[in-house]
Amino acid sequence: MTSSAEMPAIRDEAAFNAMPGEERVRADEIIEHSRNELSAWERASFDAVHAIMSVTVRLVGPAWVYRFGRAWGLLEWLVNYKRRRRFAAALSEVMGEAPPRPWRRRACLEYFQTSRCNKLFYLIFDSLRREQAEGLIRVDRRELVDAALRAGRGVYVAMSHLGPYQVGGMFMSLLGYRMAGVRDRHEGALSRYVQRRFDHKYPEFSRMKMFFSDAYPRVIYRCLQEGYVLGSAMDVTRLRHENLRTETVRVFGKEREFITGPLHIAIRCGVPVLQAFVLPEADFRYRIVFFGPLYNPDAGKPEDDAVREAMATYASNIETHVREHPSLITRV
Repeated sequence: MTSSAEMPAIRDEAAFNAMPGEERVRADEIIEHSRNELSAWERASFDAVHAIMSVTVRLVGPAWVYRFGRAWGLLEWLVNYKRRRRFAAALSEVMGEAPPRPWRRRACLEYFQTSRCNKLFYLIFDSLRREQAEGLIRVDRRELVDAALRAGRGVYVAMSHLGPYQVGGMFMSLLGYRMAGVRDRHEGALSRYVQRRFDHKYPEFSRMKMFFSDAYPRVIYRCLQEGYVLGSAMDVTRLRHENLRTETVRVFGKEREFITGPLHIAIRCGVPVLQAFVLPEADFRYRIVFFGPLYNPDAGKPEDDAVREAMATYASNIETHVREHPSLITRV
C-alpha cells in the first residue's frame, strides 16, 4: 500500500473525483489507513513500557499481570482524590443525579482497577500467543452478526464510550471477521499505539480498516457493501464538525445529541444495525454482548423513522448498561 509520505491525503472532494480511477483507489487507502503520527516521546515511552510488560508476562503469565493491575488500580484509587472527584462528577453527569455514596464508591474503585487493567492489556496483547488471545474472548449472541452477514452485505454495530470497545474490534478481527471502525482524528496516543502494534503482530488482518470521522462517506458505503463489520461510537459529548448528522435522544431523563451519520449510511445500504458492549472480566478475559437488531432492512421503514426508533433503543440500552456497569464509563 502507498504510504502517506508517498502520496498526500486528498482533502478536496472535487479534486478527488477528478483523479483517474487507479489513483482514486490509492487515495482512498490513504484516507482509510492514515493515522496521527505519535511523537518521538510518546513512541519511546510506550515502547519502553511495552518491553517491560512483555518480559513480565512471559515470566509470570498474564494472570499475575492482571493481579498487579488490580493492585495498582487500588493504590491509584487511594491516593488520587482528584480523579475520584472527576469520576463522581462524570457519573452524576451521565445519570443526571448523584447516585448513593456507597454505590458510587464501589463503582469508583472498580473504575480505577478496570481501567488500569485495560491499559495493561493493551500493552501485553501482542505478547500473547494467538491461541491464548482467542481464549480470552467470549461473544454473546454472535449469531446476530453471522445472520446479518449471511445476507451478503455488511453490518453496522453501534458502540458507545462504555468499556474498552477497541478491544472488541481486535478480538472480532482475530475471530475472522473483516472489521472496520470510525474514530476521532484526535483519538488518544495509547489507542493509536495499540492499533500500530496490532497491525505489526497480525499483518494478515491489515484489512481491519480505521477511518477518521471526517473521511469521505463513500469509504463507509464501500465497507458495508463489501461485507465488513463496521463499528463506531455514537454517544459523543461534543460535535467536532458542524455538518455531522445528529438525533436528539433522552438518556436518564436528559436530552442529548448523538451522531447518526454511519447509521444513516447503514440504512441506505440496506444492512442490519446491531448494538454491542464490551465487558472486561477477570484475568484479562473479555465478553462482547450484541443486542438488536436496532434496524432490520426487511422492515421497510422510512429512513427518518428508522433512525428515530433505532436511536431510542440505543439510548435505552445505554441507560441499562450504565446502571449495571457504572465503572465502565470512560470519559472522566
